[in-house]
Amino acid sequence: MRKTEILSKSILLADIEKMADFYDQLVFLNSNDTRSISYLALGNKEEFVATSNKVFDGLKSFIDFHQDWAFGYLGYDLKNEVEPSLSSNNTDPLFFPEVHFFVPEIVLEITVDFVKIHFVEEKEKERFLSVLDQNDQKTTKKTEKVKFKQRMSKDNYEQRFEAIREHIQQGDIYEMNFCHEFYAENVELHPFDTFTKLNKLTSAPFSTFYRNKNQYILCGSPERYIKKEGDKIITQPIKGTAKRGKTPEEDDAIKLALSKNEKERSENIMIVDLVRNDLSKTAIKASVKVEELCKVYSFETVHQMISTVTSEIDKTTHPVEVLRTTFPMGSMTGAPKVEAMKIIEEIETTKRGIYSGAIGYFKPNQDFDFNVVIRSLLYNQETKYLNFMVGGAITSKANAEDEYEETLLKAEAMIESLK
Repeated sequence: MRKTEILSKSILLADIEKMADFYDQLVFLNSNDTRSISYLALGNKEEFVATSNKVFDGLKSFIDFHQDWAFGYLGYDLKNEVEPSLSSNNTDPLFFPEVHFFVPEIVLEITVDFVKIHFVEEKEKERFLSVLDQNDQKTTKKTEKVKFKQRMSKDNYEQRFEAIREHIQQGDIYEMNFCHEFYAENVELHPFDTFTKLNKLTSAPFSTFYRNKNQYILCGSPERYIKKEGDKIITQPIKGTAKRGKTPEEDDAIKLALSKNEKERSENIMIVDLVRNDLSKTAIKASVKVEELCKVYSFETVHQMISTVTSEIDKTTHPVEVLRTTFPMGSMTGAPKVEAMKIIEEIETTKRGIYSGAIGYFKPNQDFDFNVVIRSLLYNQETKYLNFMVGGAITSKANAEDEYEETLLKAEAMIESLK
């Protein structure tokens, strides 16, 4: 059983940077909201790493056996286990495992009023405190400016866009999330410094710094995949994006226009229907509800249209079963979901891997919360390969120029963080 204490000092970003240099495995879930809890998980007592079949069964066993905090991620290509007719044959430039979870030595709950520390062994707490108390001897660790290449030219994007439109016209699908890769090679990156810059640019509610030895995820996600609070399940798909205005008046006008944009609303509603169907697989009868439909929220660089869908589950339903039956997030696939994922594999050129997957945690009581991995830099320190992917929903009303420009808008924060 873990002990819980209140720390006598606050935790600053500089402290987390020290931890990121010291601990081989670390997750910082930054809510960027003084009213919400941020989480810091340090050190690895036990881990679950998987790249093959029966991953969800293995994760169930891992969670049940430990009955403890567990932090980790699910890669998008777990879709192949959810639906056996799917496969992943595109290039994988990063070589991250499909799934990684670990039971931390130390868990911190960080709010504006207090910091709670959860630990098992006194020696682990003392080691953490000794690192925390070290004088900050930060050296210059700035990353040189990174010049990204695009895996797909604009012309190639437009050709593939038309292939998707053809699938839509033939009735194979009615919406598909189409993504493309930006990448850089031989990059000497200082991960936490880059994350700090990205976080300043986005201030997103599901920002994450994730270190697994030489593999890093620097995430500025605004999107929740799924949350469990007791018997309640909450999911919040995003579809619909617009840039921020240069003046308050322009910003308000853009926000209003997005809220009334029929194309964006139809995309969002299509995914809401998909998510409702996913939740119904584990929901108590008649418990699936749409609590918010097409509400526009504002972030540092963009406005986003977000819906909130909830359900209730029976107490006997295993929490991992909720993940299995809803994964991956419908906003990152399209509809119908399985057919869209088949076409994604044909049209895209890079294996998504962690992108479009989810990062989050389980509590000891098996409540959980996971984001959608978007607006994220992925870095393999061993191979010095850095990438990110961006995309958007293609429907019958979409046009290639607008969709391509929307992906460039989404790319801005990642590019800017490395200037």
